[in-house]
Amino acid sequence: MSVEAISGGTPAEKAKAKEAAPLGLNWARIGWIFASVAIVYGVYRVYMQQMAFTVGLDYFEPEFQTYWMSLFWAQMGLGVTVFFGLNGYLWMTRERNPAAVTPREELRRYFGLLLWVFSFAIILGLLGTLATESDAAWHQVTIRDTDFTPTHIHLFYGALPALIIAAVGLFMYVKTRLPQHADKYLVPLGIALSGPILILPTVGYNEWGHTFFYAEELFGAPVHWGFAFLGLALLAVGGVIVHILSRMGTLIKDIENEAEA
Repeated sequence: MSVEAISGGTPAEKAKAKEAAPLGLNWARIGWIFASVAIVYGVYRVYMQQMAFTVGLDYFEPEFQTYWMSLFWAQMGLGVTVFFGLNGYLWMTRERNPAAVTPREELRRYFGLLLWVFSFAIILGLLGTLATESDAAWHQVTIRDTDFTPTHIHLFYGALPALIIAAVGLFMYVKTRLPQHADKYLVPLGIALSGPILILPTVGYNEWGHTFFYAEELFGAPVHWGFAFLGLALLAVGGVIVHILSRMGTLIKDIENEAEA
C-alpha cells in the first residue's frame, strides 16, 4: 500500500477535506474535558474524605509518607511528563508557514483556542473555589501545619501545576497555531496567564514566612497578599475574550466575502 493510502490521502487531499469540514465548537470534546476533570477531582475528593484526618495530620508519621507523599511524588512526575510532552508536541507540530493559513482554517483554530480557554477556566474554577476553600477549612481545624498536608498536596502540588500546564499550553497554542501571533504577543493573555504561574513561587514564600516569622494563619496576613495581587491578573482575561471575538468576527466576514466572490 502507498503512504497516501495508509495516512488517509495526500497532504493536499487532507487539507481540502479539512477546509470542507463544518466549523464550530467541538461540544463532544468540551463534554470530555468537563467529565475528565470532574472524575479526577471527584476521586481525589473521596480520597481526602477517607484519608485526610486518619493518616494526614502529621507529616512525620510513616503513614503520611505512604498515603500522601507517594501521591505527591506521583503528581510531580505526571505533571512534569505532561508539561514537557504537551508543549513539545505543540512546538514540533507548529505552523511553519503562517502566511499561508486561510481565513477558514484560522477560524477553526480560534474555535480550538476556545477549547483551551474552557479547559483553563474549569481548572481555575476548581482551584479558586473548592480546592482553596478546603485548605482554608483545614487551617481552621489544625491552625498551623507543616508544608506538606493533604490540602496542600491537593492545592499547591496538584491543582496549581495543572493550571500552569493549561496556561502554558494555551500560550503555546496561540504562538504556534494563530498567524496573527506568530511574530508578536497578545499582552492581555500574557498578563492573565502570568498570575497563576507566579502563584507557585509565592507558595514557597508563604510557607517560608509562616515557618520563620509569621506563625498565625490569618487570611489577611501580609504573606498572603501575593495570592490576592496575582489573582487580579485574571482580570486581563476580559481583553483576551474581546480579542478572540473581534478576530473571529473579522474572519467570518472574510469567509463570507470569499464565498460571494
